[in-house]
Amino acid sequence: MNYKKTTLKNGLRILTIPMSGTQTATVMLMVGVGSRYETEKQAGLSHFIEHMLFKGTTKRPTAQSISEELDSIGGEFNAFTSKDKTAYYAKVDSRHIEKALDVVSDIFLNSKIEQVEIDRERGPILQELSMYEDEPRRSVGDEFEKMLYTDQPLGRGIVGYKKTISDFKRKDFVSYMKKYYSANETVVCVAGKFDEKEIVSQIKSYFSDFQAGEKVAMKKVVEKQSSPKVHIKFKKTDQTHLIIGTRAYPQNHKDRYVLAMLSVILGGNMSSRLFIKIRERQGLAYFVHTSVDTYQDCGYIATQAGIDHKKVEQTIKAILEEYKKISLEKVDAKELQKAKDYVKGRAVMGFEASDDMAMFFIDQEMHKEKILTPKEVFAKVDAVTLEDILRVSKDVFQNNKLNLAIVGPHKNSKKIEEMLNL
Repeated sequence: MNYKKTTLKNGLRILTIPMSGTQTATVMLMVGVGSRYETEKQAGLSHFIEHMLFKGTTKRPTAQSISEELDSIGGEFNAFTSKDKTAYYAKVDSRHIEKALDVVSDIFLNSKIEQVEIDRERGPILQELSMYEDEPRRSVGDEFEKMLYTDQPLGRGIVGYKKTISDFKRKDFVSYMKKYYSANETVVCVAGKFDEKEIVSQIKSYFSDFQAGEKVAMKKVVEKQSSPKVHIKFKKTDQTHLIIGTRAYPQNHKDRYVLAMLSVILGGNMSSRLFIKIRERQGLAYFVHTSVDTYQDCGYIATQAGIDHKKVEQTIKAILEEYKKISLEKVDAKELQKAKDYVKGRAVMGFEASDDMAMFFIDQEMHKEKILTPKEVFAKVDAVTLEDILRVSKDVFQNNKLNLAIVGPHKNSKKIEEMLNL
């Protein structure tokens, strides 16, 4: 898989990834700012801006005119905000790639961000916030990170607070975008079927006047933990949702591929240790999954499950048993190979889609020290050894790194705290 990187004089980076065997093309723009860059008074502004960029430009004055243009060609379009980046994209029949590029570039560069639209959009965003709060399977993740990164920007929810969402004015949007939406913090990626020379020329034309800005440093996380921590959010729910895990490694850590294989072995698929133990053998949960989440300066590995209120202690015990076991005993060679094959197989299927391919490359460009091709990533995966899994397991699964977040009708955490022992 070949790719080309072009950097303009203003610092804008362009990634082009031609793909054979597909009739689609994806245009994705990503800017390196998200909720962790906000102050308390700005909480939710990155996400609100994402919404506002679909509300109208000079060329396409309304939200309807933007959506109709992409709907008329059967395109998929959306955006997302995370804690450290914001992205806008459109996926289309490759015959319409120029239109997709024109629309996505237009909303990114020329959105009007009118006060009347800001006032109108507050309602949907407040409802979005309420929706997430009513979804314990999602909100437990927010509670887990709030516990890990207490009183730090990374611990805040992406959508923000009801007060900040209600108070934002147009000047807040304009000043924030002027500071963070700069050429040198933006990547444009095109993947799929397209004329590479023509696309690069068009991107240069659209973004030639896009101004560079000063690189703004984020506030790095301070991690201080000497004993296990429990956080319970009391909520009347039909099911208890919990996440239990440990602090681990940042994005570019040398053992990130080892940690990824470890998470798959523990709970990454339907034949993993925790899925078999908790769902198939003990019948405790319908949903149980282990994953790794990373940021530039920190990260964690954790297992999430939705369970009966009365089965909390039994579930915690089962998860901790597997954490301890894998840190004391080498995994079987076949088990590790199965995890490697699973990761590579899933990736290959994803790489058939132009949007997945665009995300694979643009995310690396935004956060990694070096872009790796799928072949190079697979080589890193294949290099993981049994000894690596044991070494990393011993390192991450320690009592002083252990954290548990619960959302459900529970109040007393003392007994649960006493259980948190590896």
